Amino acid sequence: MFHDADETLMVELPATARTTAPGRYSIWFSSGTGHACIGEIVSSDDAAGTVTRLVERVDSGDLKTATAGIWSGYVYPTPHPLGLPYSDVEIPVENGMAPAWKFTPTQASGGSTTWAIHIHGLGGSKAGALRGVPVADRLGYTSLVVSLRNDRDAPASADGRYHLGQSEWHDVEAAVKYVVGQGARQIVLFGWSLGASIALQLAATSEFRHHISRLVLNAPVIDWRSTLVANAVSSKLPRQVAGLGLKILGSSGTRWITGLDAPLSFHTLDFLARADELSVPILVIHNDGDRSTPFAISREFVTRRPELATLLTFASAEHTQEWNSDPDGWDAAVENWLRNDPPSSAPVSL
Repeated sequence: MFHDADETLMVELPATARTTAPGRYSIWFSSGTGHACIGEIVSSDDAAGTVTRLVERVDSGDLKTATAGIWSGYVYPTPHPLGLPYSDVEIPVENGMAPAWKFTPTQASGGSTTWAIHIHGLGGSKAGALRGVPVADRLGYTSLVVSLRNDRDAPASADGRYHLGQSEWHDVEAAVKYVVGQGARQIVLFGWSLGASIALQLAATSEFRHHISRLVLNAPVIDWRSTLVANAVSSKLPRQVAGLGLKILGSSGTRWITGLDAPLSFHTLDFLARADELSVPILVIHNDGDRSTPFAISREFVTRRPELATLLTFASAEHTQEWNSDPDGWDAAVENWLRNDPPSSAPVSL
């Protein structure tokens, strides 16, 4: 890290597909105790194989002494860099209390009756869902950023295993119940990857689904069966092996192998098959460079429900990094969609 003539912080990095991607990202360093927000590309040196980028913030740690780090889409490691008023709250869930962040809108006139619930992805944390909060704030929504069972700061499930949203959605339903009790009349669900799968479960199944007015789904897992097979094939595993893995996960007789306290129902987790159960407007945000969650599934989903679903595409980016590739474009498009009646289902590219 160094300062230029204007005392602006810069960092020089090895040039890779990730570090040369446009947009805003972050680096975790010092074994995860340090975090810096990395902005636009300033220059590149082809001969040296490096790229220099703007350092927008150093949230923790000493970046000057860092020799290695992890490139990430988590631009906001905590709520503090957002500069928005928030409080810590706890949501009663099955095995205890799940921590959440509540953001009070800065522009709301009177009490806001529209809330946004932000749901993170598999193996992540609630910090990953903070990227959607500024848009909700500008619209006057109160935001709740939730945690799920088996997160590091939330209660564990009985088996300590991820269920791909099949059980985790109950924790978010508890959050929906909480915001309804706080006066929410309409709820917009922002779901990231697994969080999108959970949002779909809520919209189709929850006893509070009549309060859910919109879904904003970023890099959504819409059909877990197809997603897991696609990941296996991209990892050079034979399709037959992937099929066997799905059978094991879905069988009550093999729980001694999986450690799951209940088998996975891949039909329940398939919203290509269940698309007709949905009745609220849905914005699907994805890109065809996603190597984790197949873009083709998102496109097919929107094709099946064109009267409800709109597809917003971005230039190729890593999984769930559509916002990172173009933060201003993402914010503007989502805000516009949420301000208006259900728009045309024609794909929009940014």
